Amino acid sequence: MKHVCGKGWRGLRWAVLLVTLGLSAGASAASVDGPEVALRFDEKQGHLVSLLDKRAGHDHVAGDACGSLWVLELPESAGGTLLPEHAQQFEYRQEDHDPTRLHLLWSGFGREAMARLSVSVRVRLDPAARAGRFSISVRGLDGAVPLVVRFPRVPAIRPQEAEVLAVPNWMGEKTTQARQILSPASGKAQRREFSYPGLLSLQCMAFYRDNGPGLYLAADDIQARSKSFAAFGDGQGGLGLEVCHFPGADTAAQAAYEPGYDVLVGLFQGDWMTVAAQYRQWALQQPWARESRLKRGRTPDWVQDTGFWVWNRGYSDGVLPPAAALQDYLGVPVSVFWHWWHGCAYDVNFPEYLPPREGTEAFREAVRDARRKGLNAIVYMNQRLWGMTAASWTSREAQRYAVKRADGTIRPEIYNTFTKSPMASMCMGTAFWRDTYAGLAEAVHHDLGVPGIYMDQACSSLVCYDPEHGHPPGGGAYWMAGFRVLESDIRRRCPGIALAGEGCGEAWLPHLDLMLSLQVSRERYAAPGQWEPIPFFHAVYHGYTVLYGNYASLTRPPYDPLWPKDSAPEQPLQLLDEKFRYQFRLEQARSFVWGQQPCLANFRPEHLTERQTDLAYLRQLVQLRQAALPYSLHGTFLRPPPMEIPDMEIDMSRLSIYAGQQGAVQEYRHRVPQYLAGAWRAQDGSIAVAVANLADTDHKLRFTLRRPEHGLPERGRVYQRLPEGRTEMSRFESGQATVTDTLAAAGAVIYEIVGDNADSTNLPRNLTE
Repeated sequence: MKHVCGKGWRGLRWAVLLVTLGLSAGASAASVDGPEVALRFDEKQGHLVSLLDKRAGHDHVAGDACGSLWVLELPESAGGTLLPEHAQQFEYRQEDHDPTRLHLLWSGFGREAMARLSVSVRVRLDPAARAGRFSISVRGLDGAVPLVVRFPRVPAIRPQEAEVLAVPNWMGEKTTQARQILSPASGKAQRREFSYPGLLSLQCMAFYRDNGPGLYLAADDIQARSKSFAAFGDGQGGLGLEVCHFPGADTAAQAAYEPGYDVLVGLFQGDWMTVAAQYRQWALQQPWARESRLKRGRTPDWVQDTGFWVWNRGYSDGVLPPAAALQDYLGVPVSVFWHWWHGCAYDVNFPEYLPPREGTEAFREAVRDARRKGLNAIVYMNQRLWGMTAASWTSREAQRYAVKRADGTIRPEIYNTFTKSPMASMCMGTAFWRDTYAGLAEAVHHDLGVPGIYMDQACSSLVCYDPEHGHPPGGGAYWMAGFRVLESDIRRRCPGIALAGEGCGEAWLPHLDLMLSLQVSRERYAAPGQWEPIPFFHAVYHGYTVLYGNYASLTRPPYDPLWPKDSAPEQPLQLLDEKFRYQFRLEQARSFVWGQQPCLANFRPEHLTERQTDLAYLRQLVQLRQAALPYSLHGTFLRPPPMEIPDMEIDMSRLSIYAGQQGAVQEYRHRVPQYLAGAWRAQDGSIAVAVANLADTDHKLRFTLRRPEHGLPERGRVYQRLPEGRTEMSRFESGQATVTDTLAAAGAVIYEIVGDNADSTNLPRNLTE
């Protein structure tokens, strides 16, 4: 039986049906119904046809919605893609006559090799999350393993004004142009898929009207199994969301395939911070949060004490003396983020890092001298790439242990635009790669005296189909299991070592001491105008890891001298035009108000005189942050209080991260707020509001914090903290504090709201951890 989607009763608003027909969601309806949320499914094929937010009076499913609730992509040998409309039988019932629990069942697919094939979906309301919980079970596969299971799907979301798609893509990004991006004028449907664990740092995404009705998808998987969240268009202005599950080959031996976790389709009123707060209530109870290295006091002291990072590259004389000069200038502990120290060319012959390019003894002595001055370094070592042109690729038969696609081939990755050298991702599920990397880490830590390693591409994972790697081919939890073994081995060999990783990821909280968060500089490296960085991850996990990093630079990019000389620019570190000053301020201000350890790339001591204004701006942010670590490092992220912030248009530079002869600066104008604000709550219940002015004009500030929204103490004092010190401004009563002040041109300030008897146990329940 095949039913073709069309207009009919499913095109009507459910609310209108209920009123017109005098019906309620009873035992015969394909629906789940609660006080605030109701879902209705097509009674012929089980498509989701209504997702009603009763509080807002808004149905999130388009009136002419037509799309499958699930899609099973099976191998061609098993008959190919399976859809609900392929079933000859579809039935549904409310479990135990409970209107908040629904069971849907599809069977009779007519596939001879899988005569007993059936798909079962259960939906139950979760009032606390204002969500429907979806689970799926596929039986009768008879040894066939789905390539991907797309479920649940919300294939046609009703348009609203001021729509926003927010995704925790590492730090987080949002766009107001989702429909244009995914259903462009050309009519060709587009798709954006975000893998977890990996580029998707949290198991959720949200689509909403700004400060209006919205929906979110979230998974409650605590094993970090392979999955992705996707947003897709239909080429006609439509937009949908779905979750994709990647079964492993071990599914073949099981009676049924089940992901092992629920997916929530939830409703909310607000924005991405509303979703982050909702997600945080669940997330902070999970193993990765409880085992956070920072929370458990396992992060090395020097990492926590770091007030600033210098991100320089190359020989030690171009890295360590500049860091020492900046440490003297800033007056805080400076640490070094060190690339291009290694003997191989960058992005070419990894992992042939040793010996250092300047020689073992010279490097070792430079590191030893720097540590005597209080400078600690983390050095670059990519944790998954092997250069396919490296001699060791052949001599060590590394291809045997590389990630394989379903057809058994390796997918080369090319990052170096000058050499076009292919790199292969090594499988974290293999002992060969883990032992190789841990051995390199041991040599760097013990033989060279380096206190930390930056594990590039750490917060990412891949699906590998090689049957010889000791893990079930396909999806599963083996990537994170392999990383846990690797991290444990490194720390066993190297007690006290600091480990940093690229990007953010909740699954890595127990394993990494630092997470590099570069989207504060998104405009510097990405196409303008479509996506905007947001601290989505920070809003959930600030205080659970050390976040650091910034692409901000006063110069053009560098060029590795080991790359081809004919591509080298004449002046790879030439100073940028001062008109980009406000972009520099924007990047540094984001780090400040979002709670990251600040960073500067490509610093030279002469910049202290050549760019005094820029470095003076930076110094005030650095000193303010360092004086407020109970908030800026350990505090819980809060929604900043409402402020009326004017915007301004500034010059922006977009240029390659690394220089070449074609590395011209692309310029454009962009509108940004004239000042930025952020807020945190310390463990004792005190609140801090950080404000950084990008503009060269003063601003009158007036804002109010209240106990219900911010967990304000009942009574206490308001302090103003400037780089020069901390002064009392006023007292407050009745759980409400209003701050009135003048924000100096290009200035920064932290306002502290401290209770007379600061005690986190007196906070409103919804604001406690």
